[in-house]
Amino acid sequence: MKQRNQQLTAPQRITDVKPKIAVAMGDGIGPEIMKATLRILDQAGAQFDPEFIELGEQVYLAGNSAGINDESWDAISNAGIIFKAPITTPQGKGFKSLNVTLRKSLGLYANVRPVQSLHPFVATKHPDMDVVIIRENEEDLYAGIEHRQTQDVVQCLKLITRPGCERIIHYAFEYARAYGRKKVTCMIKDNIMKLTDGLFHEVFKEVAEIYPEIEAESQIIDIGSARLANRPQDYDVIVTSNLYGDIISDIAAEIAGSVGMAGSANIGRNVAMFEAIHGSAPDIAGLGVANPSGLLNAATMMLAHIGQKETADKIRNAWLYTLEQGLHTADIYQEGVSKMKLSTDDFAEAVIQHLGQKPEKLSGSGFTSGVGSIQTIDYVRTIQHKELVGVDVFLDWDGPSPQELGDALNELGAFNLKLKMITNRGVKVYPKGKKETYCTDHWRCRFVSVDADIEAKVPDYRPIDFDQVISLLHKLHMEQFDVIKTENLYTFDGKRGFSLGQGE
Repeated sequence: MKQRNQQLTAPQRITDVKPKIAVAMGDGIGPEIMKATLRILDQAGAQFDPEFIELGEQVYLAGNSAGINDESWDAISNAGIIFKAPITTPQGKGFKSLNVTLRKSLGLYANVRPVQSLHPFVATKHPDMDVVIIRENEEDLYAGIEHRQTQDVVQCLKLITRPGCERIIHYAFEYARAYGRKKVTCMIKDNIMKLTDGLFHEVFKEVAEIYPEIEAESQIIDIGSARLANRPQDYDVIVTSNLYGDIISDIAAEIAGSVGMAGSANIGRNVAMFEAIHGSAPDIAGLGVANPSGLLNAATMMLAHIGQKETADKIRNAWLYTLEQGLHTADIYQEGVSKMKLSTDDFAEAVIQHLGQKPEKLSGSGFTSGVGSIQTIDYVRTIQHKELVGVDVFLDWDGPSPQELGDALNELGAFNLKLKMITNRGVKVYPKGKKETYCTDHWRCRFVSVDADIEAKVPDYRPIDFDQVISLLHKLHMEQFDVIKTENLYTFDGKRGFSLGQGE
């Protein structure tokens, strides 16, 4: 197999003093695999001072709804590095994901997940797979902004920002440049989500021009996911938004052989977090059979991040050599390939015994081969002319037909505004809606200037004043309409900043 550079996660933090690292033992199998991993790091000569912190299930159950206490926050901020085993968020109690909280609160905008085939020692149909997935880590649907608006309808806001897009896409190209990767693939769904995913795609094309030596391509996420699962060898670096990245990272890890083998880095400007990508697996906790490989791979990425690249290579090479010897945990054990099924602790001991060895068939670790560093860019905002041209008013209404609602709204006589359309679940139902369209109790009613030509083939919008919106809302309230939400409609430098209704 060809030699490939192992993954650098961020500019290295080189210091003569042992760096502090906040260490979270985790839940479920977390304590078992963390203890095994720390043993290997110690025996390999890794230089750092662990500061053990509490977070996760027991903190939740003790009454802290965030799953982390102030002392742990302080320890993470002071160290600048957190090394975390998998944690459990109690289900059915309304607790927010601590993983998401950590990533967003600490500004960990880039999630880096390298996935390589370990064929034939780990079963896979894709022996040449070597992909790095770089996922935006702070926004998208994972902003977690949800509301129940009517009896029938809940919503989740998808937030995509230009600063977020620029940072993660620049990071992907910088990563490719630092490690000799040849191609960056952007995965989006802008054929449907033309504004949110459209922005991600637009920024990707802008940034790609800065790196002409790196091939840039874009794919729609559904066919891209299918192709990744079928021909992962066609991909090099993939950059995408939060939800898509979460999904395809697990797809990639699974088809490479096991989700339990992959580690990840979460990189911010001031703090970085390293973890396995798998969950806490409470069903096998305490049995001594968990595979520590994912957390161990995260640990090697962490060591490279703090400038101990030689030690990182030493550990990863010993791990690869152990796999080549057929010494495997139960999750990757194969009859005819594996020679021995090892417990968590025995596997760790085997890696320790092989420190100093290098793999003979698999590509050796190459943390020391990385060139340069990966920089976080500063966002510069370009001021655009913003103009109010209408308002979408969302109503909770359970009347018999869209026609009746439209007629009632047209009789309001709102101050220099008129009803342009009504949609239900995004589909235009007034005027001239289809009788077959199923309608819920959640209606988007678009009001525009009385001067706008609502019959125009190209949608025509004219400037309005916010006072007109206030007047409209007052009239709706006086007529006892249940207004659950409003969205102002703006243009930016004359370009429409809102979507059309399906059928508009």
